[in-house]
Amino acid sequence: MAKIFRDEVKIRDMRIAFARKGQGPELLLLHGGIVDNRMWNKQIEGLSDDFDVVAWDAPGHGGSSDPPEKDFSLYDYTKYLADFIEKIGLKNPHILGLSFGSGLALALYSYFPEIPKSLILASAYAGWAGSLPPEVVEERMKKSYEQSWLPPEKVFQAWLPTLFSDDVSEEVVEETKRLFYDFHPSGMRAVLNVFGRVDLRPVLPTIKVPVLLLYGEKDKRSPLEVGRKMLEKIPGAQMAVIPGAGHVCNLEAPEVFNREVRKFLREIT
Repeated sequence: MAKIFRDEVKIRDMRIAFARKGQGPELLLLHGGIVDNRMWNKQIEGLSDDFDVVAWDAPGHGGSSDPPEKDFSLYDYTKYLADFIEKIGLKNPHILGLSFGSGLALALYSYFPEIPKSLILASAYAGWAGSLPPEVVEERMKKSYEQSWLPPEKVFQAWLPTLFSDDVSEEVVEETKRLFYDFHPSGMRAVLNVFGRVDLRPVLPTIKVPVLLLYGEKDKRSPLEVGRKMLEKIPGAQMAVIPGAGHVCNLEAPEVFNREVRKFLREIT
């Protein structure tokens, strides 16, 4: 079996790392906050028989450079993503984003609607401010900013209760811990400054490509009600729920996650 190809490209002043495997229709994976493209290993392996699967590290994550904490905008994140897509030769990829990655996918559609062939929004928000009550947003912002100054093990301990269902395996917990231990404090704060208070609800009714909303049944960070509200706003969108899974449903239930992704893409391709 071929190994996952890992490389990096230079885009202006920034190094962008990525993983790639497979041939076929293009599928670009956008990871959640704090972690990096390794969270997608089971999707890269599981979907690369049918797709050209690419998973990037957003600025401030994994092997990519840190952006400025305070002067890096929503458009900046999105432009680097669009330039990355062009740099590695993708033409019209399906875009799959989870959590923070789902917000980035919506931003990409907002600024560059010609790029995505479809959107798969997993554990998604229309931005925290677009999906959660104001008091919840402020509390998350406050706690997350404070946590960004803590040692990695403390950050992981703080986030773990909301990442998975109560029945998650120890293997998945350990895998996720390794990802958190490599987090970029500055990158975490940059994401919070942009995505913490962004409201992407105005984007939803403008979407004209096929959309799948994919949620874990027991998601504590982005509950099913968040997905149902987004479903009402996105024309023609579908929604699938993964039984028993929490927020990081691609790690907790990879076989079911991959099956739902493959089913959706086969239906629209």
